[in-house]
Amino acid sequence: MIVHALILAGGRGSRLGDVRKAGIRIGGRTLLARVAERMSGMPLLISTGPGPAEAPTEGIALADQDTAHNGPMAGIEAALRHLRGRAHEDDLLLTVAVDTPFLPADYRARMIAALDAGAPAAYAAWGSDIYPTNAIYRLSALHALAPANLPDSPKRLLQNLGAAPVDWSAACGDNPFANLNILADLVALGRRARQTGQ
Repeated sequence: MIVHALILAGGRGSRLGDVRKAGIRIGGRTLLARVAERMSGMPLLISTGPGPAEAPTEGIALADQDTAHNGPMAGIEAALRHLRGRAHEDDLLLTVAVDTPFLPADYRARMIAALDAGAPAAYAAWGSDIYPTNAIYRLSALHALAPANLPDSPKRLLQNLGAAPVDWSAACGDNPFANLNILADLVALGRRARQTGQ
């Protein structure tokens, strides 16, 4: 079994003035570099959205303009298309949003462990807050769905699969899935990086 990592980095950053999130710096490092470091040791795919984008040297950039979906689902569909015929049905797909600069060090291990009970998928949570773009899937469960039958959002996909939550609220003092959507988030994440030295 191989765990394939997919960084969902195709967002336009429309609420940030159309700045691509992947290149935004937190604590002196780009969001893409921070997340890619957490995904090291796995085959790495980066969904870049509808146009080319630079990928870390160890990753494969996937443009998703030829998919039937938009947003994160376009990235998931592009990854499935890339992996079909290259990956084994027993393999797993671990997804993460590029704007998750404080992703926990045990993200991979805990997400894989969540599937040990036989669930087809699992997703990250912080108490009552859920993060559907930070998830893990059995490729066999995803390949059982034709691309045209994929729902329009990761949240709905996880619901359809009966995914299990993986809650970090008891394990981490601060939300490790805090993400970046507006300028206030950028300020808060930058402050956190300075305070924690991360």
